[in-house]
Amino acid sequence: MLGRIFLPTIFLVLAYGFWTSSNFKDIAAGVALFLFGMLCMEQGFKAFSGGTLQRLLSASTDRLWKSLSFGVVSTTLMQSSSLVSVITISFLSAEIIGLAQGIGIIFGANLGTTTGAWIVAGFGLKVNISAYAMPILVFGVLFLMQSSARIKGLGWILVGIGFLFLGIHFMKEGFSAYADQIDLTRYALPGIAGLLAFTLIGILATVVMQSSHATLTLTITALAAGQVTYDNALALAIGGNVGTTITALLGSISANISGKRLAAAHVIFNVVTGVLALVFIQPLLQVVEYLSEAVGIAADDYTLKLAVFHSLFNVIGVMIMVPLLPRLVRFLEQHLQGPPMAGDQPRYLSKASLELPEIASQAVYKETLHLLDNAFSLIAHGVDLRRSLIFSEVDMQPLLERTPEQIEIDLDRQYALMIKDIYSANIEFISRAQAAAPAEYSDQYSNLRRANMDTVAAIKATKHLRKNLQVYSRDRNPDLRREYNRFRIRVGGVLRELGALRETDDPVVILLSLDQIKVASLDAANFASATVDKLIRERTITSKMATSLINDGAYTRELVARLIEVVDALARASMPPGEVLGEEMSLQIEEIADIARRLDGGALAAEGEDEL
Repeated sequence: MLGRIFLPTIFLVLAYGFWTSSNFKDIAAGVALFLFGMLCMEQGFKAFSGGTLQRLLSASTDRLWKSLSFGVVSTTLMQSSSLVSVITISFLSAEIIGLAQGIGIIFGANLGTTTGAWIVAGFGLKVNISAYAMPILVFGVLFLMQSSARIKGLGWILVGIGFLFLGIHFMKEGFSAYADQIDLTRYALPGIAGLLAFTLIGILATVVMQSSHATLTLTITALAAGQVTYDNALALAIGGNVGTTITALLGSISANISGKRLAAAHVIFNVVTGVLALVFIQPLLQVVEYLSEAVGIAADDYTLKLAVFHSLFNVIGVMIMVPLLPRLVRFLEQHLQGPPMAGDQPRYLSKASLELPEIASQAVYKETLHLLDNAFSLIAHGVDLRRSLIFSEVDMQPLLERTPEQIEIDLDRQYALMIKDIYSANIEFISRAQAAAPAEYSDQYSNLRRANMDTVAAIKATKHLRKNLQVYSRDRNPDLRREYNRFRIRVGGVLRELGALRETDDPVVILLSLDQIKVASLDAANFASATVDKLIRERTITSKMATSLINDGAYTRELVARLIEVVDALARASMPPGEVLGEEMSLQIEEIADIARRLDGGALAAEGEDEL
């Protein structure tokens, strides 16, 4: 209903303005060109968001200061905090970044919007900006005519910049012409009433134009033409900042819970910043005067002073909110909950399939893969690794020296939700199907039962490992922290290799590949044991730390071994009934140990040569 009334009202207001004033046409056209330019730039940057932007975002948000910097730089380049927000929400939903990193980007994006004020006030109003717009548009259109998606993307960006410049030019010309005919400053409101009224106008303008950049540009051009007072322009800038929260809320309606939390953080930040700016506006103005004088801004250059003010209150907002970020994340996660999570249920099992042995075996095979897929997520999060990192090509070795991101997960609850019902159904189904199936299915069902049991055993080993991992991977002792990170990397590496084998259909290839993983895992375990002995001798860890490392090293070996056995059992279960892969297809335990010892001997010899 509101949308049906709102749009016709805007049309009527615009039609009346066009009818009564030619200068209003220039201003409205300037706003339209400015908004269209922003849309063009968004379209252009989307051409780069398929690879380059994602890799940049993933590498630039592992620290809070990097998240802030990314938000500032990306918004400065794109001149669109909304596009940055959309990209951030998509990565947050895909678990490439956490909520804290996403909020950091949003904080940085708010700082990045201040660059628009500086560009307009310091450049757009001081030169004939339309002269630059024309050649930029020409080159942009030429690039748009090319076949390469990246070159077209660059063309959209150039066209967007050209229309932005033209929009600023038309707004400046429109307000300059108004100065000779109408004095809008007669409608200025002094004091608190003026602050509140023009803050509300700024909010409404941003909601209508869906762009705080456009509101700020309109305010600066009106201020330059003397059509709005300095005090009222400050209130418009504050309102424009707060108005973006309405856009964020509207955009989060169809988003998942992560998007809603990020939008809520956006609202909290902008509202808190706006309220602080209004309450402390007099002290802020004194700071603006001091800074303006310090950098050589003229006393009557109110447009640049507005840019200083806009930057100042956003910087203060970030300085206040960043220390509160952990509390904000906890608050959002506690008070914004997703829909109640029902336990994951079997997808492929049915009583009817029990009548057909071949269908029954395929059904439980698929259900075991379903169980394993759920277990992968639990195990990855249990060792503080994101699934998206494991299934990427990013080198995990640098994680050795880093304090891991703490992924909040209740393994008992997630086991009950994602594993228990499927596991119970699988074991019951296997027992009933095996009893009714011909003898040639016996090995197949035995392997499927083994795969299910080893999956659960791997999760239990993860639960034991996580207790100390949560503490010691963040310990002040760098040697202890490194060894616990080594456990994490070993588990993550095995998950990555086993995940890659899911793409292979040939069970023989899978079994041969598993032998390589077994040898590498045993070699890594031997290296970890030798490292613990070395740390004890050098007295860089305490006896309590050493005991924990030895016990958790055993849990890591158990976890890795169980995962390998799951894939081994599934490979054997994928064989047609009656066909069995002989044990000679896999290396025996003694052979694996012998190869690992040789690898250790070579490594020790190389280490001895290095010491000599």
